[in-house]
Amino acid sequence: MPQDLRTKKLAELVVDYSLFVKPKENVVIAGSTEASDFIIALYKEILLRGAYPILYINLPGLNPFFYQNAARHQLEKYPDHFDYLVKQAQKYIGINTYFNTRELSGCDSKKIAQRRKITQPISNYIVNQKDKIHRCSVGFPCVALAQEAEMSLEDYEDFVFDACLQDWKKNTQNINKLLSLFQKGKSVQLIGDGVDLKFKIRGKQAAADRGEENMPGGEIFMAPEKKSVEGWIKFDYPAIEAGNEVTGIYLEFKKGKVIKATADKNEEFLKQMLSADENASYLGEFGIGCNPRINRFTKNLLFDEKINGTIHLALGMAYKENGGGNDSAIHWDIVKNMRHAKIVLDGRIIQENGIWKLKEQKKVTV
Repeated sequence: MPQDLRTKKLAELVVDYSLFVKPKENVVIAGSTEASDFIIALYKEILLRGAYPILYINLPGLNPFFYQNAARHQLEKYPDHFDYLVKQAQKYIGINTYFNTRELSGCDSKKIAQRRKITQPISNYIVNQKDKIHRCSVGFPCVALAQEAEMSLEDYEDFVFDACLQDWKKNTQNINKLLSLFQKGKSVQLIGDGVDLKFKIRGKQAAADRGEENMPGGEIFMAPEKKSVEGWIKFDYPAIEAGNEVTGIYLEFKKGKVIKATADKNEEFLKQMLSADENASYLGEFGIGCNPRINRFTKNLLFDEKINGTIHLALGMAYKENGGGNDSAIHWDIVKNMRHAKIVLDGRIIQENGIWKLKEQKKVTV
């Protein structure tokens, strides 16, 4: 079967634009067999740049088998071989595909949380040590994710490639305009249907994803000051983690911490996530979606957090580039539709009903 030409274009985009791969660099390609065509394309492009492609492949079915059968000493074993591999690399590509998006739903969530605490130093290194390694998480179409999105595989392929294969230099100009607003900001309020929340931000440390760390990119993100979050929020979209779909999430905050948490489905899992460690019940990120070609929810966070007219809040870890301040084994993003709400920055409405109001910013008292 001939390779889709868009697969080669995506590989070229990631290697040249997102990761700017240079000769003699070690480049890890981490993915599963659903993305075999893409892995091959990446391998070829990296090799042609004079760099060293290193494959780290996961096989379907192994993760649930591990959590169902691993003894305590196996759960607690630090993966020093993977740690060594990552720390010898200059670039890291993580491919976002699944053979079965629900394969961990029958596994003990406490074991999953326990294992994450063990492996957290590696994931923390990959996402936060940008002076040592540059990573890019990449979306690629597969059957399981098409089913989650309630789309045919062909339609899902069009959706994924359209979201990724666009003019990122042009997008960067638009994203930078929005970013500059928040970099001058000190406080944010979210007001409207299903939300009444306020918090302080370190505006100077707000950052943007322009397709260099995620493909697709298209978001602005910052860390709320840890103990400044006050109010409540009800999320419209389900949040999916480790094969568990949590719907109707309601969170109430006081002095930064979640003091009340409910959900229509899988509430117990939500509470387990919040109790994963002492900082899991604080926010580590406030993000705003701004990818012009993502306009529907697909149950794939890599895309959903970039939807125009949405925001997302992450429980747990705050990124180092945003100022840190909240170390946690989890970083769980939950997306909210803002098409019937406002984003208020330092007392001025800058987005209303999902539409940016950059020219006619209105002052509001709330």
